[in-house]
Amino acid sequence: MCETSTTMTTYYPIMLQLKGKYCVVIGGGKVANRKVTSLLNAGAIVTVISPVLHEKLQEKWRNHLITWFEKSFETSDLEDAFCIIAATNHSAVNAKVKECTMSHQLLNIVDDASASNFIVPATLRRGDLTIAVSTSGTNPGLAKKLKDDLTLQFDDYYGEYVAFLQNARTEVLTNVIDEISKKQLLEALLRPEFLTLTKEGKIAEREELFQHYLKRGIAPWQ
Repeated sequence: MCETSTTMTTYYPIMLQLKGKYCVVIGGGKVANRKVTSLLNAGAIVTVISPVLHEKLQEKWRNHLITWFEKSFETSDLEDAFCIIAATNHSAVNAKVKECTMSHQLLNIVDDASASNFIVPATLRRGDLTIAVSTSGTNPGLAKKLKDDLTLQFDDYYGEYVAFLQNARTEVLTNVIDEISKKQLLEALLRPEFLTLTKEGKIAEREELFQHYLKRGIAPWQ
C-alpha cells in the first residue's frame, strides 16, 4: 500500500514580476531552453552558464536575447542574480548551485523541488489570462495533464476576451459614477453572451451590446 507523505511542503502561490530582473540559468540543454524562454517572456534579463548550448539557445544568443558564458559553473556566476535556475543533469553541479545561493535569492533546481525555494507550475496562457496548475512538485505529470485538459476549455479566444474585459472594465470605472450601477455593469460583463460573441468573431456586435448597457447606466438584464 502507498503511504501519503506527511512532510509535503505547503507553497504560497504568487505571480512574480521579473521585468528587468537579472536571472541566471545554469545549464544549456532542452530544459534550460524552456526555462530561458519563460524568463524572457516575463521580461527578465537572462544569463546562461554552460559549456555547450542547445541549438535553440544558440539562436537566442545569436539574436542577443541572452548572455552566454561558455564555461562550467562558478560561485561568482550568481552575484547580483535575483532568480537562479539550475537546469543541469548533474546532481553535483545542482548541489553546488544550491550551496552558493544566498538566502535572499530565488532558487529553482528543476529536478529537486525540496532543494528549491520556489517551483514553477504548469502554466496555460491566453493573453493576460494565466492559469497555473501545481501538485507542489509531487507529480509534475499530473499537473501537465490537468493543464492540457484546461487548454481544451480555455481556447485561444480567451486572449481576445480577456482584453475586451480589461478595456470594458476601465471604461466602466471611468464613466459610471453610481456605485450600484458600476457593480452591476462589472458583473454583467461576465455574462456568457460577451464570450459567445467573441468566439463567433462578432466584435462589433459585442461592442454595441456593451455600449448599450453602459449608456443606460443600469443592468437591464436583471
